[in-house]
Amino acid sequence: MASTVDSVFRVGGDTWHSLSPKLTRARRMMLSVFAGVVLLAAGVVAAVGAPLWIAGAVAAAALLIVIIGWPWVGRRVRSWGYAERADDLVVGSGIWFRRIVVVPYGRLQFVDVKAGPVDRAFGLVSVQLHTAAATTDAAIPGLTPEVAADLRDRLAAKGEQRSAGL
Repeated sequence: MASTVDSVFRVGGDTWHSLSPKLTRARRMMLSVFAGVVLLAAGVVAAVGAPLWIAGAVAAAALLIVIIGWPWVGRRVRSWGYAERADDLVVGSGIWFRRIVVVPYGRLQFVDVKAGPVDRAFGLVSVQLHTAAATTDAAIPGLTPEVAADLRDRLAAKGEQRSAGL
């Protein structure tokens, strides 16, 4: 049964592009910062005179965040990918809840390229595709600026060729 379901999420015959490994490092850094804040909170709890078991529980939560989150981040980033086909772009993601979005080039209205402060620090950008139907919008995070610029230009050109709103 699982192989039948999994076949829905495979794009046959096309080159599947993965995200930059820098995205894993960026997300793990953010995970570490969050766990550090929780650990700092454990120190504050201990410093204000609360029972030590409470501080220990908060510190254990920080450790649990890292133990569970570290491999999860890697799997999550590896689950993302995209494939450019003749008439559409396929974007897939998800570990537990998998999702494949097929965006026809003729339906593209505009393409955003954006990067937050953490992304910029790691040399990453995201490409966001917008269509008339919000359910077919798709995002591809964790691309290098060169790959994102090339993808943006190709998508814009293909959208214009197919009378899109770009």
